Amino acid sequence: MEEKKRNSFAGSIGFVLAAAGSAVGLGNIWRFPYLAAKDGGGLFLVVYLVLALTFGYTLLTSEVSIGRKTKQSPLTAYKELNKKWSFLGVLACIVPFIILPYYAAIGGWVLKYFVAFITGHGVDAASDGYFFGYISGGTLVDGYSGGFFGEYESIVYMAIFMLATAIIIFMGVNGGIEKFSKILMPVLFVLVIGIAIFALTLKGTAPDGVERSGIDGLKVFLIPNLEGLSVKSFFITVMDAMGQLFYSLSVAMGIMVAYGSYVKDDANLVKSINQIEFFDTMVAVLAGVMIIPAVIVFMGPEGMSAGPSLMFVSLPKIFVAMGPVGNVIGTLFFAMVFFAALTSCISILEAIVSSFIDKFKMSRAAATIIESVVALAIGVIVCFGYNKNIFFFNVVLPNGAEAQVLDIMDYLSNNVMMPIVAIGTCILIGWILKPQFIIDEAEKGGYKMGRKRLYKVMVKLVAPVLLLFLLLVSLGILKL
Repeated sequence: MEEKKRNSFAGSIGFVLAAAGSAVGLGNIWRFPYLAAKDGGGLFLVVYLVLALTFGYTLLTSEVSIGRKTKQSPLTAYKELNKKWSFLGVLACIVPFIILPYYAAIGGWVLKYFVAFITGHGVDAASDGYFFGYISGGTLVDGYSGGFFGEYESIVYMAIFMLATAIIIFMGVNGGIEKFSKILMPVLFVLVIGIAIFALTLKGTAPDGVERSGIDGLKVFLIPNLEGLSVKSFFITVMDAMGQLFYSLSVAMGIMVAYGSYVKDDANLVKSINQIEFFDTMVAVLAGVMIIPAVIVFMGPEGMSAGPSLMFVSLPKIFVAMGPVGNVIGTLFFAMVFFAALTSCISILEAIVSSFIDKFKMSRAAATIIESVVALAIGVIVCFGYNKNIFFFNVVLPNGAEAQVLDIMDYLSNNVMMPIVAIGTCILIGWILKPQFIIDEAEKGGYKMGRKRLYKVMVKLVAPVLLLFLLLVSLGILKL
């Protein structure tokens, strides 16, 4: 009776677009390009593609299959598999709970920049100090007006972004997640492809006096830079690519377990997983094609050293440097990033809401409202974490990075808890339940799993070892 009552995606395309929407988020568009630039361009790309087809595939297949097999959300699914491993479900639910508030805060940043460009204020958004002035309410940058809402502006935009997310989740699996994914994802793909093509047509002179084209930037992205390559630097590239896969594929955070639980038993799971892999990887690569050529043309190779601030500090300057068309491109770019952030935030909230529904028998409305209010409250703390007069501080994390509130939450969820969840999943599937348990679920309906042998080796041996290295590096125990 429980299975009949449970919501499900109407068709495979709905599941693929929703899962791809979750996978295609800020990790692809924001994080992927600067990691690629940092780690040798094409070298990072090759390593990422290899890991996506092996390591990423293993985790994605495991989680989606667990969801469909148990017809449960992450909080309760692992207990269904093995009562002694129910703690994994708790951890898998805590991860999105930590991520949601700061993801909503970043979504608010994206919305702010979209509004700035669509209202013709792209030049203002590109000015020095704009970004740090905005997120800090003017306390980190003298003379920043703080916009219409003063020092609370970042909170207002975060609340709007969170409200949009909550409304879609409130509408349910079919009427909300699936329906909006079928609209947002095609629009997102068209925008990504269009901006990527435009980036390749660019020509300009960077501050170093060298005239470059978009094709020159494309070469930086696609051709491996092996200069100064050592065993240590290659290992760093592998670790960066592995960390990126968590962001890109939405694994180890309960999302794919939740979405898998809504997949019908007669659906071709193997084909759907392959399609999710394809869409996610395509957008990640196209994000590099969008961003790296533009940065190389207008700022030179040094422009890629901007790191995480690339999207909010460097890119607006590049859009302004394009002239009048730059405001249009900037508007389209931040619209695309907004859609990507929204589809991912929807999946993060759904992982928590579905867990509340299954564990505590709440209604969807109650679970959505409670979690949204809690996320907003914590999100306010995240926003004030950049306000010098309230919560601003600097701490050094075990991995050596300086951090504020948002960075600490990101570190705990992505660098510590997600590797632990992934390691636990590999041990549970690889050594206790055995890989055939997942293979049988994936092949249900007579469909053949093409990478069966690869899956067995990865889930039992290779993936847990790589994950352990990643965790030790993140904790500062293993120094690179």
